This record gives sequence, structure tokens and C-alpha cells, in this order.
Amino acid sequence: MAQKCVHQGCGKTYTDADVDEICRYHPGPPVFHEGQKGWKCCKPRVLTFEEFMAIEPCTEGKHSTTDLPPKIEKKEADPASAPAPAVGDSANPPTPPPPRAPISVAQAVPPPPPPVLDSEDDEENIDIPDGRVCRRRGCGASYQKGASREGEKCVHHPGAPIFHEGSKGYSCCKRRVLEFDQFMKIEGCKTKTRHLFVGSGKKDTADQDKKDAAASAGEEALETVRNDFYQTPTSVIASFFLKKINKDTAKVEFREQQLDLDLLTTDTPLPKRYKAEVPLFAPIDVVKSSFKVLGTKLEVTLVKADGSSWPVLRSDDRLTGEILQVGRAGRVQ
Repeated sequence: MAQKCVHQGCGKTYTDADVDEICRYHPGPPVFHEGQKGWKCCKPRVLTFEEFMAIEPCTEGKHSTTDLPPKIEKKEADPASAPAPAVGDSANPPTPPPPRAPISVAQAVPPPPPPVLDSEDDEENIDIPDGRVCRRRGCGASYQKGASREGEKCVHHPGAPIFHEGSKGYSCCKRRVLEFDQFMKIEGCKTKTRHLFVGSGKKDTADQDKKDAAASAGEEALETVRNDFYQTPTSVIASFFLKKINKDTAKVEFREQQLDLDLLTTDTPLPKRYKAEVPLFAPIDVVKSSFKVLGTKLEVTLVKADGSSWPVLRSDDRLTGEILQVGRAGRVQ
């Protein structure tokens, strides 16, 4: 009888005959903190949900249908870091804090568009690695070398994941849950007659070429770095967190609606390199925009071309409709 392994990162369907095969999974809970995503049991931290789902399992064991995954870890505030209450006598009570600067509210936005895959079908002349998992969200089927692909059934989610105010789901269907392990079990809402294991092969080739080029140059290629931003009525100030950036070789190119980065660190013996093309939410004034390299990050000042409010930094980021602060809150004189 076929059963599905409940280990996180595995999810394979197996029979009694396969019970002794190696199961690769994450024993720790997922950790989502300050925009970063990863697993408590291993070190990789990424920014997008697709990269999080692609993190290689760090533990080997046996399949199980009863060893339920731990709950998602929530970062608790450190009581020691909380400000101490003000102490004052009854005759001179403490002065209440001044009002904060107003904030702007982003307009409600529709659900994000479905992700764009490089291909909807596997190229026939590309070799599929044994154990490769289907790329479509919610499917989880694995490729078995030599097995017939006749009669395949790919049940998946064509939409994007949505995490909002504690609820989790997909933009393509209505179901919402609270726990991450429940989210991972939401059954797909669309069916195709073929799985998608490699697509056109361009993504795998591009990723490998990038790693090979960095290795041949004696560098470590970084896929992502943590970033954050705030804005004023006229500018967006974005930070890309990377320590020890070489100021002499750092390349930052401003385009009408894109930011090109090529950042090399001074780490020894193996420097890190982060190259990226960042699609921006709205057009910028290329001439007036600027950047500066600091000890722990690159800070970029993007001068808005039209003065509109930016709900996100990147044009491919998911819009949430949440409250955004324009400028840094301060005292009102």
C-alpha cells in the first residue's frame, strides 16, 4: 500500500518495499524572520519562497507517516531588550512621548500574478536527474529513473503563495490555514497530465554556469542577500546587507526601472560576489540617484521619477496592501 512520508522536505510516496530507502528531510521547524526564510536545523537563509522550497534537506533517515514535523518557530522578543519603564514621582509625572509623524497607507491591491515558469513542458532531449521533484507548487512528485511517464497526473497550485496576517494559502484557490505544515498539505487545485521536472533546462544551466564562473575566479557566488527599504515623498532608500564590500570594485548601475549590482567583498581567502539585476517597482531619476558603501551594507538612494508611493522595492515582489511608513517617524515641533 502506497503511503506518503510526512518528513519536511521529503514528501515522497513509498510502499512497504521502499521502507528501507534513504529519506532526506529537515528535522527542524521552518524559521521566517525579518523577511528571511530557512530551517532551524541548517544554515541557509533565503528571501523568496521558491528559494526556501529549494533548500536541500540536511538529514538522512527513514520514511515515516507518523513522525509529524515540528511547528513553525516564532521569534520571541527578548525581555532584556525591552525598554525599562520610566520612574517618576507623583508630583512630577513623566512627560508623555510626542506624537509620531503620520504614515501613509498603501492602496488595496489584487492578488499577485501566478509565477512564470521557463517552460510548461520538459524538453525531451534533457536528462532528468533521479529523484528530481516536480517544479510545480503543491505537487511533490519525484522522478524515478527508468520509470514510465505514461498516465502521469500533476495536481498543483498555479498561483503564488500568500502569507498575510497569520493565514497561509495560494492566490489560485480560497483555502487558508494557520500552520505551515497545514499549508504544505493544501491539495492542488489544478491538474496537468505531465509533471515538470526540468523544463527547458535553462535555469539549471544558468545556475551552474554562475557557480562555475565564480569558482574559476576564486570567489563564492551569492544567490541572494538580505535587503530592506524605507521611503520619503521623493526618494526610496534601499539597503543590501553584505559585509566587507570592496569600495574600489563595487559596481552599481542605475537604469530607468532597474538596478544592476556587482559587489565583491574583501573576505580572505575566498571573497564573496553578489551580482543581481533588481527590477524596481517604479521609474527612477537615473542622474539624481546615488549610492554609498558602508561597513555592513550597500545603501542606495533611488530618486522617484513620479513621486508615487512604493508598496514594495522590487516589481516582482508580492503586494500585500499593508501599512507603509513614508520617511522615518520623528518628533513634531
